[in-house]
Amino acid sequence: MTAPNPAALGVIRHDWALPEVQALFALPLLDLLLHAQRVHREHHAPNTVQMSTLLSIKTGACPEDCAYCPQSVRYETGLEREALMEVAAVRERARRAKAAGATRFCMGAAYRSPKARELEVIAAMIREVRALGLQTCATLGMLTAEQARELKAAGLDYYNHNLDTSPEYYGEIITTRTYQDRLDTLEAVRAADLKVCCGGIVGMGESPADRAMLLLTLANLPEHPESVPINQLVAVEGTPLAGSAPLDPFEFVRAIAVARLLMPRAHVRLSAGRADMSDEMQALCFMAGANSVFYGEKLLTTGNPDVERDRRLFERLGLTAEALEGEAHAPQQPAPGEECACAHSRAHAETAA
Repeated sequence: MTAPNPAALGVIRHDWALPEVQALFALPLLDLLLHAQRVHREHHAPNTVQMSTLLSIKTGACPEDCAYCPQSVRYETGLEREALMEVAAVRERARRAKAAGATRFCMGAAYRSPKARELEVIAAMIREVRALGLQTCATLGMLTAEQARELKAAGLDYYNHNLDTSPEYYGEIITTRTYQDRLDTLEAVRAADLKVCCGGIVGMGESPADRAMLLLTLANLPEHPESVPINQLVAVEGTPLAGSAPLDPFEFVRAIAVARLLMPRAHVRLSAGRADMSDEMQALCFMAGANSVFYGEKLLTTGNPDVERDRRLFERLGLTAEALEGEAHAPQQPAPGEECACAHSRAHAETAA
């Protein structure tokens, strides 16, 4: 396996080959972190973290069979189904999220694909959230080109649609939609001039080659996603992946670092699974180039570090909140005990924006 040329790392590319990506994964961990942090600082302000809040606006009863997801109607996970929220309730959650320090508000709904009447209500939510001065993101399942344009017209900034894993391992995780279905949605989102949030989940029993192929697939898209969420599997009881062996933490850190090297301009987000990460592991992830988190007490139906723990960690590491585009200063972070809207989020990490 040919060692990578450090001088070439950080160049924007869309033609990565699998042996090149595997060579990055194979680097000594400290060398990999060194390269990733250098590239990170070439493209991003150091020691800043973009803060997002995620709210489940419609929970459960999803017809898909994603093996990790407690929202699937096929699994008995104890999750209570909840209908699409009222627009006013979503606006209030967004207001509280902004007060708690978030700059982006992400709305997730457990759909295979939204229907016209549902999309009309969601468009109203987007307009209300945008009026508060927050960036908006949605994850609603598969979209047609017309639906993507409708969301853009409502003021949506980002659309999340994850690839989940490699094309080769994908059939072990989901059978009710194809990998090409996901790529087609990403194409529709780009064609509508929306920003793309797209990543995957690690720790689902995939091989190291699968993790490399996932990141290669993302990096070789015609345009890199603006946001790349890297989720660590939360093995929920009742799902087929319950009881999965946990991934070696250093392998997760490697995935963060390689994502940073392959997609230098993207925000790489620590998403699901952060509740199970030690402060030391999170610090390594930030060193590896992660610069975005979901902020608050809950990430959909799985736990997330609470506001107070995050505040203490960021203070200890000297990290500050990234300012919203066009603002001179980042919004104030919440005081100890102040609630964040994502404390009430109730869907699953596959929909993480």
